[in-house]
Amino acid sequence: MSQIDLTLKEQNSTLIPMVILTSLFFIFGFVTWLNGPLIPFFKLACELTESQSYFVTFAFYIAYFVMAIPSSFLIEKVGYKNGISLGLAVISVGALLFYPAAEARTFILFLIALFVMGTGLAVLQTAANPYVVVIGPRESAAARISVLGIANKLAGFLAPLLLTALVLSNIGEYSADKIAVMTSAQKETALDLLALQLQTPYIYMAVIMLVLAVLVKYSPLPEINLDNEGLVEHLSIFKQIKEAFKHPQLVFGVITLMVYVAAEVLAGDSIGGFGKQLGVNGENGSFYLKLTSFTMTFMVIGYILGITLIPKYISQVFALKISGFLGIILVSLIVLLSPKIMIQLPGIPNMPLIIILVAFLGLANALCWPAIWPMALQDLGGFTKIGGAILIMGIIGGAVFPLLYGILADTINTSNQVAGIELTAKSGNQLAYLILLPAYLMIVFFAFKGHKYRSW
Repeated sequence: MSQIDLTLKEQNSTLIPMVILTSLFFIFGFVTWLNGPLIPFFKLACELTESQSYFVTFAFYIAYFVMAIPSSFLIEKVGYKNGISLGLAVISVGALLFYPAAEARTFILFLIALFVMGTGLAVLQTAANPYVVVIGPRESAAARISVLGIANKLAGFLAPLLLTALVLSNIGEYSADKIAVMTSAQKETALDLLALQLQTPYIYMAVIMLVLAVLVKYSPLPEINLDNEGLVEHLSIFKQIKEAFKHPQLVFGVITLMVYVAAEVLAGDSIGGFGKQLGVNGENGSFYLKLTSFTMTFMVIGYILGITLIPKYISQVFALKISGFLGIILVSLIVLLSPKIMIQLPGIPNMPLIIILVAFLGLANALCWPAIWPMALQDLGGFTKIGGAILIMGIIGGAVFPLLYGILADTINTSNQVAGIELTAKSGNQLAYLILLPAYLMIVFFAFKGHKYRSW
């Protein structure tokens, strides 16, 4: 048994840390997966193009890349527990910024608020994920992360439903046809009122985050020491990064995490806009805002499978292989099938089959995060903390790929309109999912070979 395991065992058990971390991952999910319904919302309220609307994900996820290393440095100074508490406080500040942004109905102010919230989450993720990996046996790390993932995606399931029910239930009144017949003054007034609906829920969120920050600070969450042998503490942050990059499993892990996050974010955040384009509106014209919950449902199913099967029946490596191949199959079907093939499910509007397949990407993505983390951090020793920070930087995939998706979709849609092609026949939104094919190919490579390398 390693010194790390002995130290943690002396602190009784993993129960209290797991309860606290599970609660935190629920918060991660709730804050993160609000972005899905916000994309079509901002597209309407701020009068944006398809590609401009995806700056919502760019502003949010770019914070992870920019702030991951500073977050690691911060945690080194204040400790894990204080770092988590501080991260929650920063999220609270970002939520408060939604108030003036909604008042002005200015997209750039919303983006700043999202960046601040992403910064807080970067601190939380940098602290929490290495914690989960070392808090128990490494071979069951994927199962532990799957437990947290269920909390994360359960929040992701609830967030769009609550936002739609409590705030955006009347968004169907702002259809393109209704706005088209309004005068300029009427349209400005209507869109201002629509934007103001975000103020109250985000103020509540800010208060909740502050309360949680105080509770975590005074909680019994134990500190962990990932450098018991003192091999890293004397090194500067830049030397730590240089040493960490000497481990190929980490480098390949970062690349794999980047493309996986791209796939996860794109599957959750693009499905609403794609559904709206294909006419999945329901009776009140707002059903498309709830489609992110479909993707989250399949992710929860994937996490439950992970908890059940890993490591008793299958290894986390084998689970990642399955995820990669399933992603390749689904992306191919999404791009190739006709959007006119419809499917009827109980209690929901008639919808194209490819929308269900986009939601199914959640199942392919579910076990990637819990498998990649322990595989990428294995054998890093004292460099586990900086390795975790570098892995967090890989979340930039959630910033870049959706934006590229929006640009590609806009380009193809514009070309189709010029050529007089109906959007319901292989629109840019559908064909743009092809950018996920190399992402799943990289996941397959890491599962088979990339995680095994220990030197260059």
